[in-house]
Amino acid sequence: MIQKIDHLGIAVRSLEVAIAFYENALGLPCEGREEVASQRVKTAFFNLDGVHLELLEPTSADSPIAKFLSDKGEGIHHIAFRTDEIGGQLAQASRAGVRLINAEPFEGAAGKLVAFLHPKSTHGVLTEFCAMKEGNVAH
Repeated sequence: MIQKIDHLGIAVRSLEVAIAFYENALGLPCEGREEVASQRVKTAFFNLDGVHLELLEPTSADSPIAKFLSDKGEGIHHIAFRTDEIGGQLAQASRAGVRLINAEPFEGAAGKLVAFLHPKSTHGVLTEFCAMKEGNVAH
């Protein structure tokens, strides 16, 4: 059911500063930006042969990304796996004893449905499942 690594989420304090690094130092063009109000975050995406880097800047002090930055500083926040059946993937993880942060998927960035697994159940890695919503095209 997992199709590929969709993206790596990277927590940053400033999208502007981080975007400049990826564009100027690495030569990667920013593919797009989006605010996900429900998660209190602004995002920017870079495409590397179909695997994306998702930069995440908090928009409020109580967002999950703000807490991550406060606790751990900038860096890799999560890995996201694309699946063709997010509900089935969540059910499989749950049956295997994995603690779900989200029992039901919700709308995330880039028009995807997303759900997270707790890092205490995934060897310390915040894990995201994502699936395209009907009518949306993968980026």
